[in-house]
Amino acid sequence: MTIRPATASDYGPIARLLEQAFGRPDEARLVEALRAEGAMAREMVIATGAEEIRAYLALVHMIEPAGWLALAPVAVAPASQGLGLGGRLIHAALEVAAAPVVVLGEPGYYGRFGFSVGRAGRLISPYPPEYTALYESDPTGAPPVARLLYADAFGA
Repeated sequence: MTIRPATASDYGPIARLLEQAFGRPDEARLVEALRAEGAMAREMVIATGAEEIRAYLALVHMIEPAGWLALAPVAVAPASQGLGLGGRLIHAALEVAAAPVVVLGEPGYYGRFGFSVGRAGRLISPYPPEYTALYESDPTGAPPVARLLYADAFGA
């Protein structure tokens, strides 16, 4: 299995993967809206040699703070869950992210990758603070103080 950037020919399989992984079409619609808005910074997939998409991840440009990214969504095909594919994608994305990354999700899971709810504690977010975490490549100094404004497609 290979980690690679998503291409336009992957969009149909990515939409199907998102619907299967989340059990509803909402995330596939979100990804389409983010693309249409021009908000995607990077889309990555894990594909088999036969080009079957097994996992997907998006990094999205934040409106505020300028230059920051949001990690959303991350999805793994149901038959491939529990194999560490989501974690491989997250690590790969964070290696190339040259900016702070915000995620909304389970703190215990994302904490394994260096995301911190504590470092996000001074961020003003439209989402629950207990699920808002921040990744910084160099988390030294005082935690940042900022208002989070997500791409319009998130509807926040």
